[in-house]
Amino acid sequence: MAANETAQAHASDDGRPISAAEAEQLFAPLASAPALVLAVSGGPDSMALLWLAARWRGALREGPRLVAVTVDHGLRPEARREAQMVKQAARQLDVTHRALRWSDPKPATGIPEAARLARYRLLGRAARQAGASHVLTAHTRDDQAETVLMRLLRGSGIVGLTAMAPVSARGELLLARPLLHVSKARLIATLRSAAIGFADDPTNRDPAYTRPRLRALMPALAAEGGDARTLATLASRLARANAALELMADGAEQYLALCEGGGSAGADQGLTFQARTFVALPAEIRLRLLIRAISRIGTEGPVELGKAEALLDRLDRTLAGIGDGGTSGSGRLKQTLAGALVSMSRGAIRITPAPPRRPRRS
Repeated sequence: MAANETAQAHASDDGRPISAAEAEQLFAPLASAPALVLAVSGGPDSMALLWLAARWRGALREGPRLVAVTVDHGLRPEARREAQMVKQAARQLDVTHRALRWSDPKPATGIPEAARLARYRLLGRAARQAGASHVLTAHTRDDQAETVLMRLLRGSGIVGLTAMAPVSARGELLLARPLLHVSKARLIATLRSAAIGFADDPTNRDPAYTRPRLRALMPALAAEGGDARTLATLASRLARANAALELMADGAEQYLALCEGGGSAGADQGLTFQARTFVALPAEIRLRLLIRAISRIGTEGPVELGKAEALLDRLDRTLAGIGDGGTSGSGRLKQTLAGALVSMSRGAIRITPAPPRRPRRS
């Protein structure tokens, strides 16, 4: 199919409402859940989520109880009115509705990230209270494409470029994104077909924020072939590659554990790898094993990819100076990262808990 014919087919597909049969396929993996919390802000995506989930649930003889939750971040005066609109729509669809408010003091900077964290915290609390197994969000293929682009520009690695997964864990909370492969245009077409209203959040077009700025670039990127479908497909392919790399890392970790003196694990005693065995592995696998070890042993949260890459580079340069035998005492290294101490001497790489930081003198 020629490029212009493919684009026309995609445009035709994007203008078609979602059928009942398609909705059944989208939500089928969640049919056995006891209850589901729907994150519904009142915008077109989340209102389509509410409508489609309610129609799907109504067609089941038995199915999960649905609870729509609207989070008012206290940032816009229209939010209360939008929550009321969601409440009325939920009542008409026989869905329980709860409105929650983010009442904490607002930070001076980083409002979008702080609001996102607060939203998931409140949604998690609502899910526990409702006995729900999942929180459903209305992320679309367009959101996925924007996430890929944003992470690409930030220099993310393979894991970051896989973007959002259909189901992911956030602490004890399971997030499900049943609309992740659906375009926003199809959701709007679905709402118009069902005569369902929705709210318009002007912050989605505010160039003060990163996503709206990237969103404004999408038409130009689409003209060059980088449309939302293509970027979302890239994320899916990288997710497939990432799964294979993780499987390889699992095997390499087991192999290192079988090597003499390698693989002894535990937060107290740390981890030890034989340098000559470690260095023989592909660089991406070495990097993943290093990040895994530091994440297990360290006490200061996630390991930054760039810092882990710099440490691996230093390890590799140190190992290159040891020689083929890998047992010389001349190659030494000692560095802390994310609350872990990574050291190398006598041909062994050790990851142990970092000693407590000394308090700074006033």
